[in-house]
Amino acid sequence: MTGDRRTVVTGATGYIGGRLVPELLAAGHAVRCLVRTPEKLRDVDWRSDVEVARADVVSGDGLDEALRGVDTAYYLVHSMSGGRDFESVDAQGATNFARAAERAGVRRLVYLGGLVPEEGRLSAHMASRTQVGDIFLESAVPAVVLRAAVIIGSGSASFEMLRHLTERLPVMTTPRWVRSRVQPIAVRDVLRLLVGAAELPEGTNRVFDIGGPEVLTYAQMIQRYAGAAGIAKRVIVPVPVLSPGLSSLWVGLITPVPPAIARPLVNSLRHDAVAGEDDLSDQLDDHQRIAFDGAVRLALRRVNESRVDTRWSSAAWPSAPSDPLPTDPDWTGGSLYTDVRARYVDAAPEDLWRVVEGIGGDHGWYSWPLAWAARGWIDLAVGGVGPRRGRRDPFRLRVGDSLDFWRVEEVVPGRLLRLRAEMRLPGPAWLEMGVARVGDRTVYHQRALFHPRGLLGHLYWKAVTPFHGIVFGSMAANIAAQAERTAGRKGVG
Repeated sequence: MTGDRRTVVTGATGYIGGRLVPELLAAGHAVRCLVRTPEKLRDVDWRSDVEVARADVVSGDGLDEALRGVDTAYYLVHSMSGGRDFESVDAQGATNFARAAERAGVRRLVYLGGLVPEEGRLSAHMASRTQVGDIFLESAVPAVVLRAAVIIGSGSASFEMLRHLTERLPVMTTPRWVRSRVQPIAVRDVLRLLVGAAELPEGTNRVFDIGGPEVLTYAQMIQRYAGAAGIAKRVIVPVPVLSPGLSSLWVGLITPVPPAIARPLVNSLRHDAVAGEDDLSDQLDDHQRIAFDGAVRLALRRVNESRVDTRWSSAAWPSAPSDPLPTDPDWTGGSLYTDVRARYVDAAPEDLWRVVEGIGGDHGWYSWPLAWAARGWIDLAVGGVGPRRGRRDPFRLRVGDSLDFWRVEEVVPGRLLRLRAEMRLPGPAWLEMGVARVGDRTVYHQRALFHPRGLLGHLYWKAVTPFHGIVFGSMAANIAAQAERTAGRKGVG
């Protein structure tokens, strides 16, 4: 890594981190991305412009080497989806990172947390984020801790929640938190301030509140979104009976954001979230902020033009890191169930690949829609990601993308797409779709794989096997048919 400003970014596969890296590069930083799974950065546009270091903040593995020679280190890691004892996991990760930064001689830490009320009990997630900020501020390395409320940008969880609630519910009964005062901020402003934090005087060690130019209630944000999106004003009826838990379930039913992610968002709205100062703007001489309506229009434009660089679902759903891959030669886990299909397709390989890469989201799964929907709703009911995360881009996939309740694990353009299930299952599962040329014919290959965990895993596979002919068989047939229709339209044209 060369250059005068040597910078590490953790969380580069996440929503903010994935957008911060190109901004830092444009500002002249030499960037090293610290990630647990480097393969997830393989297909991003800026991959060739950065170094990638494999490290794990929770275990501490690889941190000393990843932070060597670094001036500024951005810490953008947080367990949004929760999980057992996530507070101690967050604290351990921050402590390991701060100590490694001290050993490596890092001169500044930068962390993005959340605005918290001066009074009132904090939710577990807000308390955890505050604790992480305090760990950095109390460490031997000077730290700049930025605190923001609702971030408005294409693909952010807060924006997706606001967008889908407003667009799908012309009349809504809402909990009391819609009357809380919030200071939303455009993601472009957040990124600019994060980059600017590296330019503060050496030794700066403090919290900075950041926010947009307006303070609104969530109900006002709904109505302003409707106006910016060109839809009718919404009818909002506040009710006192919706607890944060019930609210998160309600949000999970209406929006693509599952309850596990919605809950910390809802909890952050239970109290006012307004910046107490604007000192960072004074120090950086940067007082221009994008107004709420402008931020919404910018985000909608990116969505409509299919130019969403990162999404809230960019960060992986928790899974066991020791799970084997379907490419492991000896299948380290023992039993492996498979469902294999193959079909000749009267279309060019590129026509078939176009259908394969476009699967999911608005395009659907080319099989029994009710079965896929039911599986997704069951997953949502048991605390999984649910059926509606959709896609980042309607036509192109890259490693690490979320795809409804799957995660893209491998893409070999024109040849192979492998998805790993992120639904709640008694064992890891994959779905592979391949395109090949055999002689002068195009062949579609499809393989579902399931590695059962314990007796429940074996019973699960036996229970769903009778439905595979309907689900996986029709999927293979319909993908082939869609590719042939595409080829036919090209021939006519």
